[in-house]
Amino acid sequence: MSDRVVIVGAGQGGLQVAASLRQEGFAGPVTLLGDEPGLPYQRPPLSKAYMKDGDESRLALKPASFFETAGIDYRPGTIVAGIDRPAGEVVLDSGERLGFDHLVLATGARNLRPPLPGIDLPGVHELRGLADAARLRAMAEGVRRAAVIGGGFIGLEFAAVAAARGIHVTVIEATDRLMSRAVTPPISQRFLDFHRAAGVDVRLGALGTAVLGGKAAEGVALADGQEVAADLVLLAVGVRPNMELAAEAGLAVANGIVVDGHLRTSDPRIFAIGDCASFPLGGIATRLESVQAAVDHARHVARTITGAGQPPYDALPWFWSDQGPLKLQIAGLSTGWDDTHVLTDATGAVDTVLAFRDERLIAVETVNQAGRHMAARKLLAGAPVMRDRLEGMDWDLRAALAA
Repeated sequence: MSDRVVIVGAGQGGLQVAASLRQEGFAGPVTLLGDEPGLPYQRPPLSKAYMKDGDESRLALKPASFFETAGIDYRPGTIVAGIDRPAGEVVLDSGERLGFDHLVLATGARNLRPPLPGIDLPGVHELRGLADAARLRAMAEGVRRAAVIGGGFIGLEFAAVAAARGIHVTVIEATDRLMSRAVTPPISQRFLDFHRAAGVDVRLGALGTAVLGGKAAEGVALADGQEVAADLVLLAVGVRPNMELAAEAGLAVANGIVVDGHLRTSDPRIFAIGDCASFPLGGIATRLESVQAAVDHARHVARTITGAGQPPYDALPWFWSDQGPLKLQIAGLSTGWDDTHVLTDATGAVDTVLAFRDERLIAVETVNQAGRHMAARKLLAGAPVMRDRLEGMDWDLRAALAA
């Protein structure tokens, strides 16, 4: 195993490829290229715990000593300018060329920036990396009013933290419900009720048309003529995959870098993982914006590079979001559901939604139900689970798992 592996992207997926290669016994050179300075770090806490305490030390995924001990050539602050496929080399913006036998693209995604007048005013923020989070947290210290454009996970996680600090927050969401691309309507309603009870002004079916202000952001204009006053504006309307390197190298791209069941691109020497990869899941081209998917992808690729025989990638997707005291956990993908069953807690609040397609369980969403979530993950990873079976067990997922 003297092959050379180069990994572009030092997020959790890229780092996991490097670590898993060593765990699998790979002894060849491994180079990990990150475009940010410093050590690889966790991104999920940026809109949650880090926004509360600002403690960077808790974000690092590995200490500096790990790279020396594992024999991994980690290069932070390194920009990749291109891929020379005929030569089998990665070209850095410095002009240096790195040869590879296997190349892993873990380039992630970047925030969408809607074409709004005023979007470049001071006081308008994004939240993707540590530098974004540090700027946003610093500015939030003196803010009285914040507007969040986008009612997805990131926007709502920030809204919960900001509202708890006494900031008046307005969430501007273009669709008719929160987190509409990720969850079923009952869960959307549960979180809408929570945020409104916490003092967040949630505007559904509202379209931002401009950021208002002269020298700095002062608010957001809406399509219906209303204006939302704000000292800080957070853009949280989604992401787009970083696939330009792949496209320029002639690799197939379509809403991500197209890969097969073993996460290989159209060039068998090159893999793509994580947010930037469009992979087949259940026969459907899928792109997941999930840390867990990136880590699972990484382990699969490491086993493939080291020659471990394995079936095509089919790990169960799962996600989470912490919003105030509510922990949302999702097992599976509810896309295309045609029926749901709702369970409630002692107060009558929705705490579990089971999503079905053609009578088969395809996803389970839970709120503050960690045990039920774990049972759902195990159930969904096994043989198909039909609705009548769960109904016969009074919707008890743990009993169904035990059976």
